[in-house]
Amino acid sequence: MLWFLLLLGVSGVLGEPSQDEVFSLPGLNTKINFKQWSGYLEASPGIHLHYWFVTSQQDPTSDPVVLWLNGGPGCSSLDGFLSENGPFHVNDNGSTLYINEYSWNKVANMLYLESPAGVGFSYSDSGDYATNDKQVAENNYLALLDFFRKFPNFTKNAFYIFGESYGGIYTPTLAFKITDGAAEIHFKGFAVGNGLSSRYYNDQALVYFAYYHGLIGDTLWSKLNQFCCTGERCNFHNNTDRVCVELIRHVQDIIFDSGLNVYSLYMDCSGGMQRNSARFHRDIENLFRFYQFHTVTTREAAHKMTPPCINGTAQWNWLNRADVRTALHIPQRIPVWEVCSQVVGEGYEHIYDTMQDFYLQLLSKGLRVLVYNGDTDMACNFLGDHWFVRSLKQKKTVEYQPWVCDHQIAGFYEQYGNLTFLTIKGAGHMVPQWAPKQALQMFKSYLSHSPY
Repeated sequence: MLWFLLLLGVSGVLGEPSQDEVFSLPGLNTKINFKQWSGYLEASPGIHLHYWFVTSQQDPTSDPVVLWLNGGPGCSSLDGFLSENGPFHVNDNGSTLYINEYSWNKVANMLYLESPAGVGFSYSDSGDYATNDKQVAENNYLALLDFFRKFPNFTKNAFYIFGESYGGIYTPTLAFKITDGAAEIHFKGFAVGNGLSSRYYNDQALVYFAYYHGLIGDTLWSKLNQFCCTGERCNFHNNTDRVCVELIRHVQDIIFDSGLNVYSLYMDCSGGMQRNSARFHRDIENLFRFYQFHTVTTREAAHKMTPPCINGTAQWNWLNRADVRTALHIPQRIPVWEVCSQVVGEGYEHIYDTMQDFYLQLLSKGLRVLVYNGDTDMACNFLGDHWFVRSLKQKKTVEYQPWVCDHQIAGFYEQYGNLTFLTIKGAGHMVPQWAPKQALQMFKSYLSHSPY
């Protein structure tokens, strides 16, 4: 440890640019044994993506570099930093940072990127924030190249990507860009947590998830089978039967607008039951898109883009402090930080309905892939992701079986060569937030290529 403490006192030893280095953070009164930087990476001309990079607490010179991407589209990876797997979390009123004992930078150098432009502190010179899946992949790739130009001492480290939620699109599309053009990056694999990998499987599985978790009764289930199914085959994804469409709308209302916590079925909603939420309505766009269900929201609700049932007040309060923005090198002209951007969400063009071709090509290149799901999430449910993994038709090498954390069953997993599907028992959409110990063990096992 002594050698690392010495390195902490030498500017520029572990990386550049020195002007981005963060020497202190308001509200943090504890000494830390790692370095950190916050600044901007350049993507397409005029696109500036904010990053926060923290080195490993173990061995930064040889530990892997891991890029973390939150999804949305339009939600900030700093929410992942401050409430999921980053080294610091924020107290309820946003005044104090405390150490996260299950931080992923215990074993890896962690890079958090706010993407696309318009999310968090990232911005565009033009003020135009309309984008799409392809442009996001391109800009994330260019930003990543800029990162390794600024931090050349990390180019020899193994590199991985972890993406959550709509990161199920961001991650494999970026992975493909890397394998197609960046030989200098030692890219080894990627993981997707509670990700949107296939609209078809996510839609189909959600109806089954709802029924078998007791959310829809026998009457509605019987009608769904009568009007949405032919023989033993049901179509809940893009059915054109008028009655079936109305039944699907009823299922959607139960899941999204009855007051349930869509991200974690068995958790209460922060602040009580939430209905008529703009984020609920935005998430509906990622589910049952074929039906183009329209929802009405009030002007007041339209500006509340924090994910429903989730309390993001602490992160908002801390990141919008003037002294915090100064410490993170955020220009004064940048607007206030929000968990999710309404402008980006509304202007986003969804191009891909499935990641199947991307996975097949990436697996053929020998990359290691992990698909993991908290099994109480309804936004991107575990059953749909399991069906997606099975649709890839890879040869199974490890049968479905439990994995253990702290002498308790933590979930289940199976493997198909370099591809692993894994569940985290009782966790919701944000696995590192709600099952931090299990998530860190999973992360370590993945990086070390050891049994779960």
